[in-house]
Amino acid sequence: MKELKGSVLNTDSYDRRRFGQLMEMSEKLREVSKEGSKLFPSFQPLMGDLWAGLFKMKPELLEEVPEGLEMNHQLMERVMSDEGYQEFREFTRLDDLAAALGTTKYSETVLGWVKEQAQRDQELAEALRNLMNGEQGASQQASEALSSALNQQGNSLSKMLSQAAQEAIDAKENVKSLLGGVKAGSGDSDLKKIPLKDQLILAEKLSHDKKLKEIATWAGRMKVIANRKQRSKHKEAINRNGVRQGNAVEQLLPMELGTYASQITKMDFLRRYVEGQTLQYETKGPEQLGKGPIILCLDQSGSMSGQDTISKGFALALMSIARKQRRDFAWIPFSSHAAAPLIYEHGKITVQDMIQLATIFLGGGTSFEPPLRAASQIIKQSRFNKADIVFVTDGESHVSEHFLQTWNELKDKKGLSVLSLLLGRESIQGVEDFSDRIVRASSFEDESVTQAFEI
Repeated sequence: MKELKGSVLNTDSYDRRRFGQLMEMSEKLREVSKEGSKLFPSFQPLMGDLWAGLFKMKPELLEEVPEGLEMNHQLMERVMSDEGYQEFREFTRLDDLAAALGTTKYSETVLGWVKEQAQRDQELAEALRNLMNGEQGASQQASEALSSALNQQGNSLSKMLSQAAQEAIDAKENVKSLLGGVKAGSGDSDLKKIPLKDQLILAEKLSHDKKLKEIATWAGRMKVIANRKQRSKHKEAINRNGVRQGNAVEQLLPMELGTYASQITKMDFLRRYVEGQTLQYETKGPEQLGKGPIILCLDQSGSMSGQDTISKGFALALMSIARKQRRDFAWIPFSSHAAAPLIYEHGKITVQDMIQLATIFLGGGTSFEPPLRAASQIIKQSRFNKADIVFVTDGESHVSEHFLQTWNELKDKKGLSVLSLLLGRESIQGVEDFSDRIVRASSFEDESVTQAFEI
């Protein structure tokens, strides 16, 4: 039977065109539509109404039901009267990604529920077959059978919709964790810079890729810590690090505020303030590391396999700091050899880069010299004179004297700084030869690891 068109909501041409665009962007929506259309011919219009119900500012059911869409009207009426629907709309309304994810989850849920009822109810199953065969009166028959199923099993649909809503919320949060910046609350604004099609590709990848989902969870946690560390560093920077002249109100010394409060000295204060001669705290704190690119050399030897997802969450948190500070970011995975460095200008990462990052794992032994050589090549080619290198390993390795001499000459020339995170119980043998600072930790979950976020 030919698929039906139309809507049981107050949709307009823009709504229908926009949903059509989403169908073109989302492989998952097309899959669900194809599967649902095998069950009853009005399933794709139902998906369009589910989207409009989640996205539109004020969706309303039509009083007159278009011919052939009686089932859609019943299902939308049930969905929109569900207790959790309005609360879910607070998350999806006028939000392209959230509404698209919600539509996918709601459509899968409704499809699954109708299939389940058809297996239980012979009358509904027969009505759906007649509907697909285009038999006369089948639409009314299916509507009556569905109404009976909703009366008897509507509560199970409500529970399934509640779970679907939570899955959609989690999916968007995971996308934000992967693509969002380190600054608190910046996730939604960061997503707006990324094409919706790419957001949907990542969200759909997350739905069935357990490893990527775990990386997203760790990235979210790590970015919270990184944000806290960066804010703490900023506060320390404005704490009593000297006095200078200026006219920044928030940095004025208490004595200057006193001169402003006094009628005798107020005019003198205003004159000096206008001329930038009032006394204020020096806000430039001591910088331990450079201001050039951030280079992460990340051990991916066999012994690191158990920490692969959290290590990549750590990498994404560092990358977010680079994005916020507009610094180039380079990731060099290594084991007994170094993989080709992955360069992200200003810390920006695409969806395809994200998927690539999640799937890379080298395995094998451990050698420190190859990633350091790769890092030195990046530094030589960089437009920056300084670089902060974070070297993460749980192993030991020998670095040749000849290379160390070359490395130290490069460090002096380019002003490099190396922070090494040594995981586990290995000795500092090897890393001490090329590091400025060594931090020991039992694993990535150790609090000491977060010192790297002060970069």
